[in-house]
Amino acid sequence: MNRTQKIKYLMATGTTSEFCCVPLCPVSSGCNKLLSFFSFPSDEALRKRWIAAIRRDNLVFKPQTRVCSRHFKPEDIKESKKKMGRRRLKRGAVPALFQWNNYSLPLPPPGVWESRKRLPPEGSVEDPPAKVCTKEHDYASAPDPAIVDLVLEDNYVLWEEVCQLREQVESLTLRQRFGIHRFASSDQDIRFFTRFASYDLLMRFWSIIEPSLPFLVSIRQRQKETGIDSTSSTQTLQPIDEFFLFLNYLALGSKQWDLADLYGIHQSTVRWIITAWTNFLFTVLGSVRIWIPEGQIHSSLPADFKDYPDTTVILDCIELRCQCPSSPILFCKTFSSYKSHCTLKGLIGIAPHGAVTFVSGLYAGSISDKQITCESGLLSLLKPGMAVMIYRGLIIDDIVPCKVYRPAVFFGRSQMSGGEVKRIPAAARLGVHVETLIHRVKEHKLFDSEIPLGVLGIINQLYTVACLLTNYENGSLTKGLGKEA
Repeated sequence: MNRTQKIKYLMATGTTSEFCCVPLCPVSSGCNKLLSFFSFPSDEALRKRWIAAIRRDNLVFKPQTRVCSRHFKPEDIKESKKKMGRRRLKRGAVPALFQWNNYSLPLPPPGVWESRKRLPPEGSVEDPPAKVCTKEHDYASAPDPAIVDLVLEDNYVLWEEVCQLREQVESLTLRQRFGIHRFASSDQDIRFFTRFASYDLLMRFWSIIEPSLPFLVSIRQRQKETGIDSTSSTQTLQPIDEFFLFLNYLALGSKQWDLADLYGIHQSTVRWIITAWTNFLFTVLGSVRIWIPEGQIHSSLPADFKDYPDTTVILDCIELRCQCPSSPILFCKTFSSYKSHCTLKGLIGIAPHGAVTFVSGLYAGSISDKQITCESGLLSLLKPGMAVMIYRGLIIDDIVPCKVYRPAVFFGRSQMSGGEVKRIPAAARLGVHVETLIHRVKEHKLFDSEIPLGVLGIINQLYTVACLLTNYENGSLTKGLGKEA
């Protein structure tokens, strides 16, 4: 890239006088009108590159300080489309042609492979002589059908191997990943993690709620709109694994960060899954009528209730320990003198054959038994011809419109009448039966753990779902009422 040093000096017509500030460059706008003079750029970094290129560290800028077009590469200068227009520089152009480099740019240094001559590898065939005529490939010729069949057969075999390997990888991934498919072959593990008696029972329940899963999508959308769901739009777990996680939370009382670590997801995702599935199951299970008419209950009354043939429901109170609120008013309302801790209290009713037939909302722990019975709506379901059995120390005899049974086996009386002593074996069997029914509900470890304040927004729904799931976790409780219960 050479540029001649001979310059035609032509007087310019004009009053301005500009000069080139590059050392050893004598031209100015006053004696040459064929050259263009460019002012320094306003960008500070680009201006420093100009100063370094022209080798003028202590340059003093004046209005007439310019760099002439001799020092720029031709491709850096944009010619004007107009006849009398001004030439301009391209963005980022830097002067590069000077007298000390003979107005030329050096050639790029040769690469490693260009600077050293390589010998051909051993055994390689040299290029054929120029006179030898090589045969060209005919791209229009069709291949032999036998060869095509062999290639297709090989491709089919390879495709089958790929499918088999993919199935093995997916199966191995399912076995290693923590989820319901990992424990599908073990009813004991299913019982531990979900409280369902077997994997088959769990899948039956899943087939009941699966048609309603589109409703879960609307809950997800509503939570996003209200800002409750802060997770990404992409699901990290399959719906059945989300349901399995929710059952782990109820059955084991696991902490949210433990579940996040087990399933390899974020803690906020675990929080969303618990909230969404609580509302979803509360809506689905809450739409099923659970109160059973007394006629159906009495027709299939267990033998242990032969001394109490008109028993319709067994009543018990459940108290959940919760974190103590900082507010003194809330602390006084939730503090239970019976538990000596802040609690939430709920009333539950169980039919003699074991189905949960009544679940009240949760109230502050300081509420009395009579008040919770009145406010729960239970009295509207009881009729004079019925009888209720009290499991523990509920004092509601004067407010219920029916008979109240208080078996001595539930209260540990030290003195018994002669008739009660004769009925000790029957009373013991009744006590074991009722204890088993109550234990089915309280078996969820959520009831044993302390409820954090952050869950209080959904604790009513969570408690109701845990009670209602008992009707599905152990299969049909009686032959006659299996479907209704």
